[in-house]
Amino acid sequence: MLKIGKYEFNSRLLLGTGKYPNFDIQKEAVEVSESEILTFAVRRMNIFEASQPNFLEKLDLSKYTLLPNTAGAKTAEEAVRIAKLAKASGLCDMIKVEVIGCQKTLLPDPVETLKASEELLKEGFIVLPYTSDDVLLAKRLEDLGCHAIMPGASPIGSGQGIINPLNLRFIIEQSSVPVIVDAGIGTPSDAAIAMELGADGVLLNTAVSGANDPVKMAKAMKLAIEAGRLGYEAGRIPKKQYATASSPMEGMSIS
Repeated sequence: MLKIGKYEFNSRLLLGTGKYPNFDIQKEAVEVSESEILTFAVRRMNIFEASQPNFLEKLDLSKYTLLPNTAGAKTAEEAVRIAKLAKASGLCDMIKVEVIGCQKTLLPDPVETLKASEELLKEGFIVLPYTSDDVLLAKRLEDLGCHAIMPGASPIGSGQGIINPLNLRFIIEQSSVPVIVDAGIGTPSDAAIAMELGADGVLLNTAVSGANDPVKMAKAMKLAIEAGRLGYEAGRIPKKQYATASSPMEGMSIS
């Protein structure tokens, strides 16, 4: 069970909703993924204009918890304003804080992310900050009271997978709140590795929406995350330098 603030979820896959070929494929991918948390950029949706089509109209929203994000914000002030807009629309009291500091790499601004998270916590939001794999920054965000930490595996949309597993492991080991690996996942094996490291969940978008078959990829990601979590809970065997026979030697006949 994944617990974030006052919410509990069976699925550990958080799914983004952008860049799908069309609404019908998006709807089918979401359903096949069995994700219970859907995230979207508030600034890319006219959430107050009923005449404007959006993916929310295609879904039974009673099945999902929406996680608006502050994508597009460059400062803490902008992020807070976007979050308040989402809350005013009645979508959810959870917010993914995303403050981009570099438009080339789309890496988050650590200072502005801290500022925005602190202010939104004061406002009563359930705060999930998107951050780099900086171990100390992750701890500072948790110490502020953030309800989950969302370190990137690699740059947003890059599909490079986990480029710094050591830092991710450090973040996971030190955290008492959920760690959700966010950004850079490209394949089901990337998602499985994140879960095997001990992550509590994975958030992805482009890996599914940009796949040749988004629906099949959504199902593959679901299964990979389930397998990775089971593998983590089961506990892997230690790595050894030399071979070890699978069958015991005791009781074998000697010719």
